[in-house]
Amino acid sequence: MMEIFFATCPRGLEDVLSQELQELGGQEIRSTPGGVECQGVFPLCYRLNLESRIASRILWRVGQGWYRDEEDLYRLASSLPWPEYFTVDCHIKVRLIAQHSPLKSLEFATLRVKDAICDRFVRATQARPEVSKRQPDIQIVVFVDAEHVLWYIDTSGDPLFKRGWRKVAGEAPIRENLAAGILRLSGWTGEQVLLDPMCGAGTFLIEAALMAKGIAPGRGREFAFRHLKNFDSTTWDYVRQESIKPILPGPSLSIFGYDEDANALAMAKRNLEGVGLEDIQLDQVDVLDVMPPGSKGFLITNPPYGVRMGDRSELEEWYPKFGNLLKQQFSGWGVYVLTADSRLPKLIHLAPSRKIPLFNGPLESRLYEFQMVAGSNRKPARQARQQAVNKSGLR
Repeated sequence: MMEIFFATCPRGLEDVLSQELQELGGQEIRSTPGGVECQGVFPLCYRLNLESRIASRILWRVGQGWYRDEEDLYRLASSLPWPEYFTVDCHIKVRLIAQHSPLKSLEFATLRVKDAICDRFVRATQARPEVSKRQPDIQIVVFVDAEHVLWYIDTSGDPLFKRGWRKVAGEAPIRENLAAGILRLSGWTGEQVLLDPMCGAGTFLIEAALMAKGIAPGRGREFAFRHLKNFDSTTWDYVRQESIKPILPGPSLSIFGYDEDANALAMAKRNLEGVGLEDIQLDQVDVLDVMPPGSKGFLITNPPYGVRMGDRSELEEWYPKFGNLLKQQFSGWGVYVLTADSRLPKLIHLAPSRKIPLFNGPLESRLYEFQMVAGSNRKPARQARQQAVNKSGLR
């Protein structure tokens, strides 16, 4: 039997998530803002949870319908066979997400849905499931728009960006699935040099190494689908074993992480130890003193400057210096900078070849792509000629 799954993701990554879900076996792919829908037999959700690097959650659709008010939601929720999905011993949480909805109170609507689910259990088992807002075993997710309602069970539990490898983090870490999505947007495949000159706790570096080695991002964590009645431990064991890719002999990865902050590098080293990766080279270097570790490659970074860090006047001095570094030292490289500061292209004096809107948590950002072609640090010919005339004293 084919089931419908909805994979949520950071806004801006829907296209690369669609490609990933297709590679993982999803069918009938359909992208919408904030996520991608696909179909497959139920064990597909095991593989999506285990191997998707970009999804935030994998939701299993269990119903849909039309509504006008809270009582319609109660009636529809009551009609769904919740005791067939999970046992009364599970702690539950209801999350209602509304867009252009006529509901007057989302809190009251959420309460009515919870009551309907519990009442359905009482009719079937003479007992009510406990509600837990912090550590639920099962989360029911309800999407409502102006007239339509979709009912889902969250098969992930903790969001999928929580891989389990992060032991320590800096002040404003980039989420793991966003980092993986940016790597995919850049076109980096693992065969090229990769540099993060402001690596912080090492998110880009670790996600890149896991991607290049084919290590499933969810291998070190648990998932909510284990609480479902249809959970098949034999199939799950098979999916886990199938995800283990043999590491073939070949050249080691060329992944480099620099940071001027010794504490940040210490965090990166600790996170690397937790994953068991030895291919990443770390060094304490000020970003403006960085030299490229190859004649070409990918520079991908999320500078710790902008909305949450950094003084605007200091940034106005720093950005042009960073731009000069790129123009003078990184000819032949592809440069990708994630920032919430829209002034970046103007202040580094480079025209981006792509500008992709992305969300780092609630923070609206942009991924700027700069292709550093040979000679990009040279002044336009007309400007150079005019400067030569001025110096000669001719007018």
